[in-house]
Amino acid sequence: MGLGTFGGGLGAVRFLVARGASVTVTDLRPESALARSLEQLAQTPPARFRLGGHDPRDFEEADLVVASPAVPRDSPWLERARAAGVAITSEIELFWQLNRGRVLAITGSNGKSTTTALAHALLTKAWRADVPCASPQSGFRPARVWRGGNIGHSLLPEVDAIQPTDWVVLELSSFQLETLAPLGPRPQIAVVTNFSPNHLDRHGTLTAYRAAKQTLLNHQAASDWSVRNADDPDVAHWPSAARPLWFSLHDRAGEGVFWQARQQVAIARSGGREWQWPLREWTRLPGEHNLANLLAALAATLPGDPRDTELREAIQGFPGLPHRLEEVARRGELRFVNDSKSTTPAASALAVASFNQPVVLLAGGYDKQIDLAPLAECATVGHVCGVAWLGQTGPQLETLLERMNIDRPLPRQVCGDLPSAVTWAIAQLPRDAQGAPRGVVLLSPGSASYDWFENYEARGEQFRALAREWLDHTATCPDTTPERGP
Repeated sequence: MGLGTFGGGLGAVRFLVARGASVTVTDLRPESALARSLEQLAQTPPARFRLGGHDPRDFEEADLVVASPAVPRDSPWLERARAAGVAITSEIELFWQLNRGRVLAITGSNGKSTTTALAHALLTKAWRADVPCASPQSGFRPARVWRGGNIGHSLLPEVDAIQPTDWVVLELSSFQLETLAPLGPRPQIAVVTNFSPNHLDRHGTLTAYRAAKQTLLNHQAASDWSVRNADDPDVAHWPSAARPLWFSLHDRAGEGVFWQARQQVAIARSGGREWQWPLREWTRLPGEHNLANLLAALAATLPGDPRDTELREAIQGFPGLPHRLEEVARRGELRFVNDSKSTTPAASALAVASFNQPVVLLAGGYDKQIDLAPLAECATVGHVCGVAWLGQTGPQLETLLERMNIDRPLPRQVCGDLPSAVTWAIAQLPRDAQGAPRGVVLLSPGSASYDWFENYEARGEQFRALAREWLDHTATCPDTTPERGP
């Protein structure tokens, strides 16, 4: 139920078809909206597709319903299955039940994808595969490191290849954790990046959203490890029976990885050992929030006794992820930065703070029923010289900004689509001596994409195409740069 475009549905279909199951794929979206996913099933086609709507019989007559994490647990279609005595599961539940490897799991409101990718890169490089498991510390060194989950890759079709000595680095969303809760998931290492209001349209209350996230820690034992953000007053007090490892942008007591701003080094402490790492010299990732993500990933490596040379190589070689402060086009002092993965106000605030050049912010999107005032406040930061409001929440954000009584001129526009927003944004930037725009056009929506786009990737890809199209056009027609707005 719910093929989607983000990997989990595809992984479940491939896994079940390979096991000989008769699979029906049912999705409310029509075939045209799922073309990319359908193409990827050409080699493992299901028995039947039911697209553009559901049939009650599919839910009532099945042996098993595998529901997408995006489907609410109280969906009336799932209620039909329950009433008929049909078992309900999800892709991540099937994987968790069958996985034999050890798990390093990451969750949080922001930064979990980058932290997951960093942790995977660090473990792959800095924990040698050929070291035998002869001691508790070297026992954390894997034969192979896998990456999957909410980051967009299902490991379910590959689950048979994962060995007990392997490590699986999983990004887990609140939706996935909600479905995993009845299984009592126990990762050997759990990482929580931070916590802020999100997905209240699904969870209903902040308490329920927090409870879903805390599932990651609830079943850990004293032999496990929990990596938590000491700078987040909410996360810092979450209960866990596991041995704590902390990360912080300040030097704090305890074991973990801590940033010393004056010396510009990270201090890592664990098991009586201490390391110093000049991370700013090693990383290409911009912003304090990405430094925090890196500290979190490094803290997760401490149980494996990491080695400095390999860590440096892994960090220097990490380019960042698409749609996360990704520079997609540049000319002179003009930059187009795609932060489409920013789906919370907190993420947008961090993105804006990552720059000291003039910024025109493109923000807004699908309404997740969260407080949007922090997103409107992003426009009040001193180096923001314009804001284009997008999507369903655009008018609401403009109303919130009007009430803030900004004491300086700030061009802003509620836009009807992304192309017009990009064109307008370029026109608001200051000009250099030759009249060329300078500064950053920043797509950091702070909102989900579902009102205008299929997903955040489609939103980011359109922004990338628009930026490159504008640069190509102005390269051949240099006098067509739009006039600045009022």
